[in-house]
Amino acid sequence: MPRHFQSAQRISDVTISDIVIMSEAARARRAEGHHVISLGIGEPDFNTPDHVNEAAIKAIKDHDTQYPPIAGKPALKSAVAALYDGATPEQVLVSSGSKYTILNGFLASLNDGDEVVVPAPFWTSYADIIRLCGAKVVVVPTHAENGFQLDANDLRAAMTPKTRWLLINSPSNPTGAVMGAEKLREIGAVLADFPDCWLMSDEIYQHLTYGIDFASAWDVLPEMRDKMLITNGVSKAYAMTGWRVGFGIGPQDLIKGMTTVQAQGTSGTCSIAQAAALAALTGPQDLLEDRRQSFLERRDLVLNHLHAMDGITTPTPEGAFYTFSSWQDLKGGMTPDGKTLETDRDFCQYILEAANTTIIPGTGFAAEGHFRISYASSVEDLNQALTQMAAAIAAIKRP
Repeated sequence: MPRHFQSAQRISDVTISDIVIMSEAARARRAEGHHVISLGIGEPDFNTPDHVNEAAIKAIKDHDTQYPPIAGKPALKSAVAALYDGATPEQVLVSSGSKYTILNGFLASLNDGDEVVVPAPFWTSYADIIRLCGAKVVVVPTHAENGFQLDANDLRAAMTPKTRWLLINSPSNPTGAVMGAEKLREIGAVLADFPDCWLMSDEIYQHLTYGIDFASAWDVLPEMRDKMLITNGVSKAYAMTGWRVGFGIGPQDLIKGMTTVQAQGTSGTCSIAQAAALAALTGPQDLLEDRRQSFLERRDLVLNHLHAMDGITTPTPEGAFYTFSSWQDLKGGMTPDGKTLETDRDFCQYILEAANTTIIPGTGFAAEGHFRISYASSVEDLNQALTQMAAAIAAIKRP
């Protein structure tokens, strides 16, 4: 008799994300014939720029299809290094997306029982990646009334001799919060007292800030560059999510360790995708401002809708393309069909069924009582979805 599959212990605590759960629920509803608008996925609705596509086509025609160097093609590594003051190509690793860069960094550095401090709310994958690497996630909550900014005293209280990394994300997914230079210096002052703790800064949304300048940890904390990994990529800024190209910038010893990990994973990043990424980074950059302005206009449109919804509280995000709202005032409320809304998933499932709109529960971001909206959708879809959502919320009988 065949044995049943037994999963590895390392994935025992890894669950399907709320983003996937809500996406599957939306797919099922579409199959029933409903027109569902997704405000769940963090993917720009722009096309990859033409000159980027042409560079990829040229790479194919030039037969640039052999195994690439494991750490990335020299031209792309040089282009990435040029974006960071004082960095060299040897300090750059090109990976199959910034998510894989994060995984490489943690696999190369974490041992069982190590700790990684992560401010919450945080992107759903962070905790699972850390657990896959055998480490413990130490959550430090942040709060809307403080702009979802990490408090230095809270950070210090969370640090222990086992802390190996602090993982930050600015601009933030899901809150849109942006850490300015002063906040980064406060964080650096805490980490200075913990020499065994490194800083990982996920800066994938760096080109999307509104009314505040982006500050990279690389520039603000140069004294920490020997204990720092910057993760970034081309997915969000250049609408290249499917190309799967990210990169890490850090000290050579760490990059060598990450390259060792990558050698046993992907063996390197698709050569054609690397040609496209090189064109994106070195080609015309005016599109970045055009797209940033488009997202700013959509942010304000979404906020206008959300602020008019009784029972919903939404801070103004300073970056990325998400809003992160509280529905706490509606908790315990009753839907028109008699269901009581107790959890974030209850609320988001109700919005899916009553408004044919997909939003993401806050519990997936370690922030119960909230939901995330991605406004990387067309203005038409945003207006329709949020109008339907407003009607559904108005129909809830308040507790």
